[in-house]
Amino acid sequence: MGALFLQASIIIVVLVTVLWIISVIIKNVSIVDLFWGLGFVIVNAFYFFQSGDFNTRKIILLVLVTVWGLRLFIYLSIRNIGKGEDFRYQNFRKEYGPERYWWFSYFQTFLLQGALILIVSLPLLGVNSAENFNNLTWLDYIGIAAWIKGFMFEAGGDYQLSRFKQNPNNKGKVLNTGFWKYTRHPNYYGDFMIWCSFAIFSAASGNYWHIIGTVVMTILLLKISGVTLLEKTLKETKPEYQDYIRQTSSFFPWFPKK
Repeated sequence: MGALFLQASIIIVVLVTVLWIISVIIKNVSIVDLFWGLGFVIVNAFYFFQSGDFNTRKIILLVLVTVWGLRLFIYLSIRNIGKGEDFRYQNFRKEYGPERYWWFSYFQTFLLQGALILIVSLPLLGVNSAENFNNLTWLDYIGIAAWIKGFMFEAGGDYQLSRFKQNPNNKGKVLNTGFWKYTRHPNYYGDFMIWCSFAIFSAASGNYWHIIGTVVMTILLLKISGVTLLEKTLKETKPEYQDYIRQTSSFFPWFPKK
């Protein structure tokens, strides 16, 4: 298992390094965001084919991770390509200075994201390195159900938000219909459910400590790069958002308050 993780680490370091070089040439660090979903597809595929045992659980996981990761990659590509560098990286570039940020971004952004991909993907390693060759258990079916629910919220929430933003009359307004009626962050909640499903698959295969990857992902979503950061921005830019906060559950879906 250790050798497998080390080999995956080398692959990811090489890929993020190439990506960093491209970002320096085009002066756009935002391309790292596109690699997030794709990185998990690559790591899981590597674990799968190196395992040498293509049992049902591993095949199901391969399909689910690939569908989730490619969907996210395509969505972010459509949303971001041609829009210039994200404001977060522009602020970093100003803060550190262009003459310094070009190399600093390699450690601050690209290597950091590569490390997070390797840590968060631990449940995928847990499934693919397991020596448990039994048939699917009840846990696997719970994992499949959790993935379906998560994908529905994440993909559905992204689609509804994209359609909402396409209407110029909605500029400055708050989306509070569809999935967004029941949670302020259906896409983040969906992502959480998907990684819970991967943790369940890892537990079903007999590897339990690997679910730390899902714990790390949950912390990222709730406290670091997800809900907390986005809510701070929305409160400052959308006056209606305070009313939306009072009416709508912050993360877990629930019926809106009157």
